Amino acid sequence: MTGPSITFAGGPIFDGSDLHDGYAARFQNGVMEALVPEDQIPSDARIEDLAGRILSPGYVDLQVNGGDGVMFNDDPSVDTLTRIAKAHRGLGATRILPTLITDTAEKTRAAIGASIEAIQAGIPGIAGLHLEGPHLSERRKGAHDAALIRPMEQADLDAMIAAAEHLPALMVTLAPESTTQEQVMALTQAGIIVSLGHTDASFETCMAYADAGARCATHLFNAMSQLGNREPGLVGAALSHGLMSAGLIADGVHVHPEAMRTAWATKRGPGQVFLVSDAMAVAGTDLTEFQLEGRPIRREDGKLTLQDGTLAGADLCLTQAVKVLTEQVDIPLPQSLAAATSVPHQVIAKRGERLALDLAHMILIMRDLSAAQPVQF
Repeated sequence: MTGPSITFAGGPIFDGSDLHDGYAARFQNGVMEALVPEDQIPSDARIEDLAGRILSPGYVDLQVNGGDGVMFNDDPSVDTLTRIAKAHRGLGATRILPTLITDTAEKTRAAIGASIEAIQAGIPGIAGLHLEGPHLSERRKGAHDAALIRPMEQADLDAMIAAAEHLPALMVTLAPESTTQEQVMALTQAGIIVSLGHTDASFETCMAYADAGARCATHLFNAMSQLGNREPGLVGAALSHGLMSAGLIADGVHVHPEAMRTAWATKRGPGQVFLVSDAMAVAGTDLTEFQLEGRPIRREDGKLTLQDGTLAGADLCLTQAVKVLTEQVDIPLPQSLAAATSVPHQVIAKRGERLALDLAHMILIMRDLSAAQPVQF
């Protein structure tokens, strides 16, 4: 940005909750200070024409496994995190949780160390860390390596609690089959966001773990006990427990639009459904294949699959997810945008921390939801 003041006009302004048509956003020293009717813009204002595009806070993506041709698991380093964050910024996500899929204790330590180093170095876009495993259920492993899934031990618990002291946000996906409620309480007390996922646990068990402090469900409907007539499973618990929020892969592949519609209509608050990309190495590239710990994954027809057809992450960015919500699930655009911005921000935010409305975290979204890009000056 050049100059202390700039006004954006000529397109809708989304502030994290509402979409404002006919208004202009005035930024002072890079921070949004006011929304004013377009007919009240001062004559001497420096104006940037949105040309119909939506000005919005950048997406907050809490499940990002890779991008720019690399996976976090392949090389958990600051260089890898820099590449992944840059790729997703180009897709509109200005804050991400790089996600380590189930791996060895050594790889987990390396991921924690790299994330802390990236935060300390101020690498743009890195908002913390998401450890998806290894304390999961083999029965609902999905694309995770069953040989690496294991129960949580005291050393694991201590390592995560220590990491939380140095990370602005740490999310841990775990299953009741491999953990205890006491461990969940200890993680929660340390400020760690516990998310239930990759589990076949019963509704009652999941509700008990939520009461112990679990506040999220990882990729709702996928790799979890389902909503049945006599056993509601984790899906039922995530929707009925008011303090739980739930990530959703809204690509139209992982979850049917009607299931998404049902989730939106039945979710009990204040917890909410939010969007995640579950993006892999292909994000931001034209790659058609990559490796996950030596296993080839094919990109075809909007899907990423192992050789046996198992879905392995998603070929998705959050603009596409917002488009699916608005066009296939009939969720109003403001709510869909909130699911990609303010709602996930609330999941990881410290008490009182507001969604960033500054030029470093703003994006421009095409009105037809075909693409998003960061604001640059």
